[in-house]
Amino acid sequence: MKAIIPNIDENSKRPYYLQLYDYIKEAILSGEISEGERLPSLRSLSKTLSLSMTTIELAYSQLTVEGYIYSKPQSGYYACSVLPSAGVPSGSMPELPDVSPLDLTLEAQEPEFYYDLDCFDFNKWKKCVNRVITEYSPLLFFESDPQGEPALRVEISKYLYRSRGVICQPSQIVIGAGTQQITNHLANILKKMSIDHVAVEDPGYLPVNNIFRDRGFSITPVKVGKEGISIEKLPSNIRSAVYVSPSNQVPTGAVMPVGRRYELLEWAIKNDSVIMEDDYDSELRYFGKPIPALQGLDTSDRVVYLGSFSTTLFSSIKISYMVLPPAMADIFQTIRKDYTQTCSKMEQLTLALFMEKGFYQTNIKKLRSLYSQKLQAVVRCLTTEFTKPTNTSSGINIIVHVKSKKSAEELCADAKNLGIAAIPTAAYTGESEEQSTSLILYYNQIPLSDIPQAMEDLMEKWRNC
Repeated sequence: MKAIIPNIDENSKRPYYLQLYDYIKEAILSGEISEGERLPSLRSLSKTLSLSMTTIELAYSQLTVEGYIYSKPQSGYYACSVLPSAGVPSGSMPELPDVSPLDLTLEAQEPEFYYDLDCFDFNKWKKCVNRVITEYSPLLFFESDPQGEPALRVEISKYLYRSRGVICQPSQIVIGAGTQQITNHLANILKKMSIDHVAVEDPGYLPVNNIFRDRGFSITPVKVGKEGISIEKLPSNIRSAVYVSPSNQVPTGAVMPVGRRYELLEWAIKNDSVIMEDDYDSELRYFGKPIPALQGLDTSDRVVYLGSFSTTLFSSIKISYMVLPPAMADIFQTIRKDYTQTCSKMEQLTLALFMEKGFYQTNIKKLRSLYSQKLQAVVRCLTTEFTKPTNTSSGINIIVHVKSKKSAEELCADAKNLGIAAIPTAAYTGESEEQSTSLILYYNQIPLSDIPQAMEDLMEKWRNC
C-alpha cells in the first residue's frame, strides 16, 4: 500500500477534497499507484493528513464516480486500470489572462469596426428587460411557443398594419431566430403544398437560395431590372414560389412600382403560385414615405410577408418573422409540434414591451433621420473621379463602383482594415468576379461626425492603387 501524502495548500481556493483527488488521480495515471493496489482506509488517511473523514470520503467518491478507484465491501478501495498507454493528459489548469471573458471577446474583434451607440437607445431596452424579469419572471421558466410569443405576435400585427399596410391576424405570424430559420419553416410548408420549384432574384440574397436548393427545390434565377424582378421570365404552367424584395431590392435598391406589383399578383393567381415578399429595410426609406407592402394589395392570399428586426434594432437580436396566408398558417399548425422555438423568449417578451410602449416606432423615426444624414455625407465623399456611388434612397448600404487595378475583394479588405464593413457585389450573384471593382459599403454604424475622416482614409487607401 502506497503512502498517500499530498501537499495540501491551505491558501489555495481549490477545496481540500479536490486537492486530494488531484494527487491520487495523478498517482494512478503515472503508475505510482498500480492497478489493483489497495488505498488507505478513510479513517487512517484522515488521521495521517489531519483532514476530516468527510473530506476524505468526498475525494474517494469523486475518484470512484470517474472510474479511477473502486470499492470492495468489507475490504476497502483499490486502484482501477486506466490505460496509461494512451498517454497521460496534464491535470494542471492552463494559465489564463486575469480579465473578464467578455473583455477578451471585445478585444478579439479585430479589426475594430466602427459602431454608433446613437443608433439604438439601450436604456429603454434595459427598462423593458427589467420589467420582464420583475413582473413576468414566471413565464421564463417555460419554453417559448414554437410559433412565437403571443404578445409579440400581437404587437407585430398592429405595427405592420399601421406602418406597412399589412393585413393579418396574430395567428398568421410565425417568429424565428433569423430569416434563414423562417425560410426553413417556409420550405417545409411549400413541400406540404407540393411546390418544389422556386424562382429567385438575380442578383439576390444567396443564403435563402442555398436553403431552398439544399432542401431539394429546383431554383430558377430571374434577372432584376430597374423595376424589380422580370415578371415575364417567371415560370409559367409550373406551380412555383418566387422570392422577391419589391420595396428595396438587395443589392440593387430597385423598387417595384405598383403596376408591376399587380402584374406579379396576377402571375401568382394564373400560375397557382406563391409570392414570398422579403420586406428587408423597407422602413428605412429616406426620400418620401415608405412604400406599402405587396401583401396589402393581395386579395387572393398568395403573398407570404417576411420581416426582420436586425437592422432596426441591433444585429445580434436575430428576431425575424413571417406572415402566412390563412391556408398556409393552417399547414404550419400541423407541423409546429415538430419544432422548438430557437428565438430567446426573454428577447421576444422584451421586444413586445418595447413595441407596446412605442419605443420601437420612435427608434425607427430616429434612424430615418440619422441614416439619411449619414447617407448624404457618404455620397458627397465618394462622388469623385474614380468612385461612383449608386442605390442612394434607402437601406443601410450603398453600391460603390471604383476605378482601380485592385479587385473588389482587395478593395473590401482595405475598408475592413479601417473598420468599415464592405462586401463585393459578387456575393449576391454567386459568380466569380475577380476583376469586378463594385462593392457594397455599409455606412450605418459609422458615427456621423466620423464619416468625413473615415471616407478620406478609405479614399487614400484606394487612391494608392
